Amino acid sequence: MQKLEINPYDLSINPHHLFDRQTLLLAAGDFSAGDFNEMTISWGSTGIMWNRPFVQVVVRPTRFTFSFMEEYGDFTINAFPREYKRALSHLGTRSGRDGNKLAETNLTAIASQKVKAPSFEEAELTIECKTIYSGDFDPSDFMDLTIDENYPNKDYHRVYYGEVVAIWGIEKFILSY
Repeated sequence: MQKLEINPYDLSINPHHLFDRQTLLLAAGDFSAGDFNEMTISWGSTGIMWNRPFVQVVVRPTRFTFSFMEEYGDFTINAFPREYKRALSHLGTRSGRDGNKLAETNLTAIASQKVKAPSFEEAELTIECKTIYSGDFDPSDFMDLTIDENYPNKDYHRVYYGEVVAIWGIEKFILSY
């Protein structure tokens, strides 16, 4: 699969589909040091903030990936073709605290081009991000009180905004004029 560099302004995605219907893999850490972790995600957004293209993700402090998001200043978001759904499901139901869950899949971590966090050979889209903001959700600020139902254990997410520094993907993700 040939991946091309995509200008953020030429990225063609349906963000609701990408985050809600297609399983994404968030990766954080340092690939070259072998110190990284990955987790599946389905909540997030993309757009422009502070005059920069961004991706926003959330991670609960109870997740193993949380410490990698805190220690390292970048991350990647990776989208895969359907045939990797089983591997992604495995990564979403196991913790990296318990061993090398990635080794139990058919996915291959590779060096990213501009960040330390890994990318994945099998991904059809990779967005490399430099963290530019993080903050904790405060339940007292929820305008819709039903949102709190997502937190039965009161483990409120930390939100991370990542400036998009590189995008690599197959042709279907390039806007055609």
